[in-house]
Amino acid sequence: MKRSSYLIKNYFSPKNLEEALKIQEKLRRKLKIKPLKRKIEKIAGFDASFKEGLVKGGAVVIDFKSKKVLEERSLIRKIGFPYIPGLFAFREGPIIIELFYSLKNKPDLLILDAQGIAHPKGVGLASQAGLVLNTPSLGVSKTNLYGYYKQPPLRKGSFSFIYHLQTKEKIGIVLRTKDNTKPLFISPGNLLTLRDCLNILLPLLGRFRMPEILRIAHRISAF
Repeated sequence: MKRSSYLIKNYFSPKNLEEALKIQEKLRRKLKIKPLKRKIEKIAGFDASFKEGLVKGGAVVIDFKSKKVLEERSLIRKIGFPYIPGLFAFREGPIIIELFYSLKNKPDLLILDAQGIAHPKGVGLASQAGLVLNTPSLGVSKTNLYGYYKQPPLRKGSFSFIYHLQTKEKIGIVLRTKDNTKPLFISPGNLLTLRDCLNILLPLLGRFRMPEILRIAHRISAF
């Protein structure tokens, strides 16, 4: 069995809701939010779209220093899991795993249009993918799924923190990526910290609200 098939079968293909929740909790306990240890040279961005029972995933790999695009990949598969709030990883995760293993340029870090630990169960798609792939990962989203925060100042690069509703710990960042524009919601997935998220994302910001790496992934994943 291919490594990608093994991971999809064991971590992204629950038979029912109860099994999905058990997988989430098992993975949550294994997450490691700690400072980056590796040098980041290549970064992969992932996104997916859905249409008529199909999911199309897109991946792009860039050189972190030059921002040059090294590779683009897309795949179309049948959707294998229904839409259930909080369990999005089981719907989109399989194609992300398959895309990762299809890349010729293996990334040092993953950026997903998804949630990391700023999630009701503490383990969104960015966390689940980063953990099973044993690769540092972070999630970027246009909406906040879990936690409370204050709006950051309106200038580009300003940020505030997202706090856990019960423990009050910092679980994410509200980042203004463009002047006078709605912020993005950032959270670590696995093997990096909030500060690492900022250090990675700020150099990737351009003229638009979303970082260019995710804009490309979004384009590739469109039907």
